[in-house]
Amino acid sequence: MKSIVEKIISKKNKSPFKFDANIRSSDIFVLTLNNLMRLIRGKSIFGLKKNKLLFLDKGCRFLFRRNIIIEKNVRIGRYCSLSGLGKNGITLKNNVSIGSFSSLITSMTFNKTGHSIFINENVGIGEYSYIGGAGPVMIGKDTITGQYLSIHPENHTFNLKDKPIRLQETTRKGICIGENCWIGAKVTFLDGVKIGDNCIVAAGAVVNKSFPNNSLIGGVPAKLIKSI
Repeated sequence: MKSIVEKIISKKNKSPFKFDANIRSSDIFVLTLNNLMRLIRGKSIFGLKKNKLLFLDKGCRFLFRRNIIIEKNVRIGRYCSLSGLGKNGITLKNNVSIGSFSSLITSMTFNKTGHSIFINENVGIGEYSYIGGAGPVMIGKDTITGQYLSIHPENHTFNLKDKPIRLQETTRKGICIGENCWIGAKVTFLDGVKIGDNCIVAAGAVVNKSFPNNSLIGGVPAKLIKSI
């Protein structure tokens, strides 16, 4: 059974794949059964065609599904929340993986809806992550992130002294993360930031300004450590 599954995965990924020696055939059977249940759950909620595989774990919640576009071979972990209310909603391209207990929310208010969250192909988002879409958020191909990613494409203004901050205007510039980036655990991105391709962001960084391609970034606030 192990060799058969390895051939199927290798063909699908278009690259050789072999299970670790510690993985038994009984483990593969359990994994296959779990994936089958995830497929059934995804089809029951989204009614996807056969060529659009959605592996959906239990406890997930979807709001404004008309604005949520899911392409092929997408995996969404346990107890995730996706809300697509906004100008362009949420798009998950081929082979995207969203870790368990994560939230993708385009709008938190109904008087000023958000813009969009666009996650390109082969992106992996770690568990317990939050991605807001008040301003447009774009994550490029092949980028991977650790747990507790935090993306906030919106800022409050606070110029009016006689008015609570919560009632004042907000600005929404958006956030763009390039292709083939590695984002460590507990990284926070603030509004207006653009990160180039092939960047690495160290765990715990607070990114409040933009960086070019091939940057190694870290710190609070984040600084350029070196070019790579």
